[in-house]
Amino acid sequence: MSQPLEVLWSPPANARSSTAIGRFLTGVEVSRGLTFADYEAAWHWSVDNLEDFWADLWNFFDVAPSVPFEQVLSDGVMPDVEWFAGARLNYAEHALRTAGDGVAIIGRSQTRDRVEVSWDDLRSEVAATRRGLQRAGVGRGDRVAAYLPNVPEAIVAFLATASLGAIFTTCAPEFGVRAVLDRFGQVEPKVLLVVDGYRYGAKAIDRANEVAEIRAGLPTVETCVVLPYLDPRRPLPDGAMSWSEFVAEPGELAFEQVPSDHPLYVLYSSGTTGLPKAIVHGHGGILSTHLKDVGLMSDIGPGDRFFWFSTTGWMMWNFLVSGLIVGATVVTFDGDLAAPDLNCLWQLAAEERVTWFGASAPFYMACRKAGLEPGGEFDLSAIRVVGSTGAPLPIEGFRWIYGSVGGSLLLSSISGGTDICTAFVGGCPLVPVVAGEIPARFLATAVEAFDESGLPVIGEQGELVVTQPLPSMPVGFWNDPDRSKYRAAYFDVYPGIWRHGDWITITDRGSSVITGRSDATLNRSGVRIGTSEIYRVTEAIDGVADSLIVHLEDPSGDGPGELILFVALAAGEALDETMTAAIRSGLRKGLSPRHVPDLVYAVPTIPTTLSGKKLELPVKKILRGADPDTVASRDALKDPTALDPIAAIAASRSAAD
Repeated sequence: MSQPLEVLWSPPANARSSTAIGRFLTGVEVSRGLTFADYEAAWHWSVDNLEDFWADLWNFFDVAPSVPFEQVLSDGVMPDVEWFAGARLNYAEHALRTAGDGVAIIGRSQTRDRVEVSWDDLRSEVAATRRGLQRAGVGRGDRVAAYLPNVPEAIVAFLATASLGAIFTTCAPEFGVRAVLDRFGQVEPKVLLVVDGYRYGAKAIDRANEVAEIRAGLPTVETCVVLPYLDPRRPLPDGAMSWSEFVAEPGELAFEQVPSDHPLYVLYSSGTTGLPKAIVHGHGGILSTHLKDVGLMSDIGPGDRFFWFSTTGWMMWNFLVSGLIVGATVVTFDGDLAAPDLNCLWQLAAEERVTWFGASAPFYMACRKAGLEPGGEFDLSAIRVVGSTGAPLPIEGFRWIYGSVGGSLLLSSISGGTDICTAFVGGCPLVPVVAGEIPARFLATAVEAFDESGLPVIGEQGELVVTQPLPSMPVGFWNDPDRSKYRAAYFDVYPGIWRHGDWITITDRGSSVITGRSDATLNRSGVRIGTSEIYRVTEAIDGVADSLIVHLEDPSGDGPGELILFVALAAGEALDETMTAAIRSGLRKGLSPRHVPDLVYAVPTIPTTLSGKKLELPVKKILRGADPDTVASRDALKDPTALDPIAAIAASRSAAD
């Protein structure tokens, strides 16, 4: 007998009338003579009628192109399709439609005092920055690169760049020189915006030397602008100008009208091996998809204060900025989320009356493990939605949020990626939240789980695929004129169908569970094991702070191979026989004997990218004998030395053989 569902939240009775998505669907029913029995019925209509859906969405949000589209979606097979052909528009124009003295951006930082920017001030600052870019010779198609933290100036620079039809790209200041050059070097920027340094908690991080090396490594840069963030009294580097000088001349707030697929910004894959993919997103695709996913699925709009903890090196920064296109106040934060302790962000949420609070799944699990009760310590009554992404959120994380943050809020666990700069699946104001499940497939997002035969399955783990086009699928990759790299990245397994690289199980109710990357799957004795299942159990064991697991297959293919677990332990803990036994027992009882590792090693820190992704495949390659410097760029890692202990373990294993 199946276990009853653990429903943690249910939509209120007036959800259809009180939410944007409810009003949108009611409008569709009226105008098209339809009736949706529930959200799942609406989802099916949306993926079966893409042109009607997107036309209705543009009408609902009053998208105002200077030239209307001739066709919503061209005929063709992914990726050879075109969205909103003939339309001329500009993302920045829609982001700046709100005016007045209401608050557009609140900037919180551990480096400087709080900053508040009104809508009128934002419009003026974008106009002045636009003028500065024009004086620097920036025009349509030129690239502006920002080595900036998550501060209001980064948003201003992005909108000013977009207003000109130029192309924006960012790296967070914690990126090392090589990681920055691997990214910015591909797009050959004309203007470089930088900071002199920043504070991470109480620690001052000087970036003057890194900025000098980055400038030297980007010969196309003609203008370098320094935001004096860490030390305003420091002299400017030779040949650079200050931010205040750059934006000193008032300008006209005008918007270059561009085709829907004109590049808006370039994002980058993690870049753990080789050059990161430079992923190009377009004005119309991002505007349309973010209106849907920020405005409808997340129900964010005027009156909301939208916060998501992110750096400018993660696509969640771009998603956060799109709070502006629906008239919300965007709350930014730059600093260490654990300084002075993990209550830092909860205190910020209370002080700023945040209504929509987002962070990563590991953050929530760390709060749980630390025994935090932020709902009891702070006034979080303004929060109506908590968002989670970056990794699968375990069922214990769901329970902790409802028990320790707030019982009446909607938890939106979302999953997507840089590749589409949004989510495929997540929470929905019209769908209940069940512990451990992502509530819904997003509207007009044709997500399926494919089995090994390439057929859709329900209730079984399969490859996450998208069978219909989505506007925010990339325009392409930079320097990939025949789109061969783009095709190889997503369409090599199922021609004409997007394969994302995650394992997903879709229930008969339309909810889903993500169990990790399919390219890092553990396949032991024919049983596929999602890595997230192992992390959930391992990291719940007292003394274990973090973990990473890999499976080394038997070369003959006959045996079960080796399952190797690496753990980073809490301060004062040691990997002795008692700890090892607790880990093995926990996995055996919580999962199955196949999940029990053959070997457990302690390492100082688990290797992750700067955005927190665990490096399962690079670690596997190192254990197979690869040099750490060939499997991952150290500057792309949160801790550049994290792979060294694993390399030492690999060397000792090899010597023993």
